[in-house]
Amino acid sequence: MGLQLLVRRSGDVVILDLLGRATIGSTTDRLNAQLRELIDSGATKILVNLTDLAQVDSSSISTIVRAYVTVRRSGGALKLLSPRGNVKLALGMLHLLDAIPTAEDELLAVASFR
Repeated sequence: MGLQLLVRRSGDVVILDLLGRATIGSTTDRLNAQLRELIDSGATKILVNLTDLAQVDSSSISTIVRAYVTVRRSGGALKLLSPRGNVKLALGMLHLLDAIPTAEDELLAVASFR
């Protein structure tokens, strides 16, 4: 299974649901394009939902980190929601769970942007 992306909103927070596997190639390209589109359209509060992401590699992690830096530089915030299993392990090994705000509960994560 590849990567499925779903964009939804909760007030002024954009939630990007990632489902499946985010690995090098077209899936990373799609993830990058979606994040760029959100940022270019003025989204300043982005919650990347990793709950149903089964696998992530360095190319997709780099894409998320670049988006995080870009949003922060423009005065916004990007946060992660509920990384699980191997995804949580990979992000933890890179100390990104310490660097990028991460939450386990969607309602609390959305509220934290206010």
